[in-house]
Formats: sequence, C-alpha cells, structure tokens
Amino acid sequence: MPTKNFTCATDAEGYMSNLQDWSPDVAQQLAAQDDITLPDDHWEIIHFLRDYYAQYQIAPAMRTLTRKLGTTLGRDKANGRYLYRLFPYGPAKQASRYAGLPKPPRCL
Repeated sequence: MPTKNFTCATDAEGYMSNLQDWSPDVAQQLAAQDDITLPDDHWEIIHFLRDYYAQYQIAPAMRTLTRKLGTTLGRDKANGRYLYRLFPYGPAKQASRYAGLPKPPRCL
C-alpha cells in the first residue's frame, strides 16, 4: 500500500518517516489513497492508536489492539469483523498507517 502523490516522507509501505508530520488532514489523505473515508468510527480507532503509542511507544499488533479496545471502547468494537469493516487491508497495519504510526510488530 505505498502512498502516491503524498507530501510527507514515507517508507516503501506508506508509513510516515516522521511521526511529527501527522495531522488529521494527513490521515484523510492517506485514507483517500485507499478509497476510504474516515467517519467517526474510524477516528475513534485512530485516536485510540495514537494514545496507545504515546503511552507505550509502539503500535499494537492485532491481538493487543483488540484486547485493549475491549477494555477501552467496549467489546462490540474489539472484534476482527468490526475492525476489518473499517480497515479492510488489515486493521492494525492500516489504522496505524492512518494514525501516522510505525508498522506494528509482527505484521507482514
């Protein structure tokens, strides 16, 4: 999923090189490149990921993401079906990319 016509520096997989360059507009631009819009449900996950990263300095892998979402946002938002509906290219990877975070560990 490399980004095209993007003004911020990214790696070959489209993850931002400088996390300080992130903004909601950047997230919108990254999502638009995947033909995805970002309504409130998406932003809830993106903000969760940014808060998680601020606390732990790592983007959570899928298992950690769903476990932490369950305790923070509720079980209805902490399941793979819900997350894949929002982020069809892999919730942990794609949402982390939109959140301006590095690629989660153990994600292919």
